Amino acid sequence: MSICVLGIFVADLVFVADSIPVKGQTVVGNRRFVGPGGKGSNQAIAAARAGGNVSFLTKLGEDDYSKMAIDLYKQAKINFQGIVIDKNTLTGAAAILVNEKTGENAINVVTGAAGSIDIKYIENSIDIIKQSKIFLAQLESPKDATFEALKKAKEFGCTTILNPAPASDIPDEYFSLIDFFTPNEKEAEYFINKPIENEKDCLDAARSLLLKGVKNVIITLGDKGCYFKNNEEEFLVPATKLNKKVKDTTGAGDAFNGALCVGLSQNKNYKQSIEFANLVAGISVTRDGAANSMPYLNEIEEMINGI
Repeated sequence: MSICVLGIFVADLVFVADSIPVKGQTVVGNRRFVGPGGKGSNQAIAAARAGGNVSFLTKLGEDDYSKMAIDLYKQAKINFQGIVIDKNTLTGAAAILVNEKTGENAINVVTGAAGSIDIKYIENSIDIIKQSKIFLAQLESPKDATFEALKKAKEFGCTTILNPAPASDIPDEYFSLIDFFTPNEKEAEYFINKPIENEKDCLDAARSLLLKGVKNVIITLGDKGCYFKNNEEEFLVPATKLNKKVKDTTGAGDAFNGALCVGLSQNKNYKQSIEFANLVAGISVTRDGAANSMPYLNEIEEMINGI
C-alpha cells in the first residue's frame, strides 16, 4: 500500500559538542555538518528506505538546499511530483545543537517555503492523497492546511497518522480524524496538561486522548520504548537493544513514524508494526544526523536476523 507524507524539508545545520549551551553560555564544538532534515521529510525518507512506496508533499525554495532535497528523494525513490518550488522564498533551515556525550539535542527551525503550505496547495495535491492508503502528517506545517489534508485523507479512506510535533493546540473536532496519534512523552504531557513519569501516567494520558476521539495512541518513550493503547488492548514495547552507542537522537521520532507507516502498509498487526518502528528508531540513534541516519531495508533485515 502507498504512503503519503505531508510535512516540511529543512537543511539541518548541526553543531556537535560535549554539552548544549544554556542561556548566555558559549561552548566550543567538536564538529559541524549540514544535512537534510525536517520532520515530514525525515519521515518520508525513513519510510522509503524501510521499504515503503512513498509520496512526499511540501514546498521548497529555489536554492542549493532544495537541490539537496530533490537529490535525496531521487535516491530514495520517493514520488516528489507534488512538491512545489517557490522562486520567491528560501528553503527552510534548522540549527541543531547536539550533546555528543548523551545524544540529546536542542533545535530551532525556520520553515521557509514550507511555511506557505496552504489549503489551496492541499487541494492541488488531492490526487496524490486520494491514491494513498496511509497518510502521515506532523505539526510543523501550517495547521489549517494540515487539518484540511487530514480531513481529505479520512474522506478517501486512508489510515491517518498524526505525529503532533512540535506540540501545539489541536481543535477538538480534528481528533476524530486521527487513527494513530504518536506523541513522545513531553508532547503527550502538553495535550493532557499533566506530567508523564510511569506506565500508569501513560495509561491515563492515552485514556484522555482516546476520549477526544483518537482511535489509537502510541506514546514514544525514548530508551524506554513506547506505550500503545486503544479501546481493545494496551501494551508496552521495550526499546530494541542494539549494543551500540547512542550518537544522536535528532531523528529518532521521525524514524519511528516513517517505519510505523511501512509496517501498517504491509498489513503487519499493530504490535508487529510498532516493534518494527522501534527497531528502525533504535538503529537511527546510533548514527549522526536526521535523514542521513535512516537505515535501509537490507540493514534493518540484517539487524532483525541478528537479534
